[in-house]
Amino acid sequence: MKFLPLIWANLLRKKVRTSLTIGSFAVALFLFGILAATRSAFGQFEESAGVDRLVVTNKVSLIQPLPIAYRDKIARVPGVTGVTYFHWFGGVYKDEKNFFAQFAIDPENQLKIYNEFSVPDDQWQAFLGERTACIAGRKLAERFGWKIGDTIPIKGTAYQGDWQFHLVGFYKGKRAQDDETQFWFRADYLDEKAEAWAKGRAGWYALKIASLDDAIRVQKAIDGQFANSAFETRTQTEQAMAASFAKQMGNIEFLILSVGSVVFFTLLLVTGNTMAIAVRERTGEIAVLKALGYGDSFLLTFVLFESTLIAMIGAGLGLVLAKILTLSGDPTGGMLPIFYLSPQALTAGLGLGLLVGLVSGALPAYSAMRLRVVDALRRL
Repeated sequence: MKFLPLIWANLLRKKVRTSLTIGSFAVALFLFGILAATRSAFGQFEESAGVDRLVVTNKVSLIQPLPIAYRDKIARVPGVTGVTYFHWFGGVYKDEKNFFAQFAIDPENQLKIYNEFSVPDDQWQAFLGERTACIAGRKLAERFGWKIGDTIPIKGTAYQGDWQFHLVGFYKGKRAQDDETQFWFRADYLDEKAEAWAKGRAGWYALKIASLDDAIRVQKAIDGQFANSAFETRTQTEQAMAASFAKQMGNIEFLILSVGSVVFFTLLLVTGNTMAIAVRERTGEIAVLKALGYGDSFLLTFVLFESTLIAMIGAGLGLVLAKILTLSGDPTGGMLPIFYLSPQALTAGLGLGLLVGLVSGALPAYSAMRLRVVDALRRL
C-alpha cells in the first residue's frame, strides 16, 4: 500500500484520459446493471412461481373462462390440498397509461394457496367483511399514493361499467421477486355486478398439491375428468405457465439484450484499449523501478493493480448508479413489475469489472516485465 501515492500520481498525470476511462467503465457497468434487471424482470414470473402449485386453464385459451362448478371437482382430486380461482379484470384507472394487474380473487383461499403474500389480520378481516373492498400491493399503493380508506375508481373494459372499490389494506411479498403491484378485489362482487355471460365463471384455477411427485398424476386426473366436455381444461405447473408467458415476450427480450450486449462489449473493448495504451506509456518508469532493484513479479503486480483500480472505480460507480435507478421500481409503467438489481448481479458486475481490468493490463504488464532496462530507458 505504500506505493498507492505513486499509482495515484500516475493516474492523475493525465486527468482527462483517466476520467474518460473510468467514465467508459461506469457506462458499461451501468448498462450491465440495467440489462441484468431487465433480464430478471422478464424472468420474474418463472422465478416467483410456486413449485407446488398447478394452474388449470381453458384448453382453448387462457382468456376463455371455466365453470365455477369445477372448483369442487378439482378439490376432490387425490393429491390436491387446496384450490382458489382468479378473474383478470383489465380495467382502466383514470388513464390507460396507468396499467397494473387487477384480479378478482377467491377471498377464502387466496392466502392459503399464495402464502408468499401477507396481509395484516385486521386488514384481511375488513376485506372479508365488505363486498366492495380491495387490497393493493405495497408498491402499487406507493406508486399512486393510495392510503387505507380511499375509494379507487376503475372503468371496466371487458366488464363494462364504472366500478368503485374501497381500499382496506395492502399486501406484501416475503421475497424480493414477489410481485407487489397487483390489485385484488372480491370475485363475488364481480359475479354480482358483471353481465350475465360472466356469472358463475372462473378465469382460471390455481391449486396446491401435497407432493411434487403427484404433479403429473394430478394433471392427468384433472384434464381427464373434463375431457370431451364443453369446457375442456389444460393443467400445467405454475412454472411451466410462467415460462410460456416469458416465451411470448422472448423477441422483445432478445432484442433488448442483443443491442445492449453489443454496446456493452464495445465499451469494454474501447476501455481496455485505452487502459493498455496508458500502461505502455509507463514502461520507462517501470524500467527505473527495475534499475532500483524491484523484481519482475512486483512490477507485474504493480501494473495490474493500477489497471484494476481504474476498472473497479468505474465498475463500482456504474453499478451504484444502476442500483439507484432500479430502486425506483418499474420504469415501464406496469409492464415489468419486478424490476430490481439483485446482489448476485452486483457481484457478477464487480467480477466482470475486475476481470476486464486484469485482462486489459495483463499484456502491457507482461511486456514491461520482460523488457530490458536499457531498452526501456532508450525509449524515453
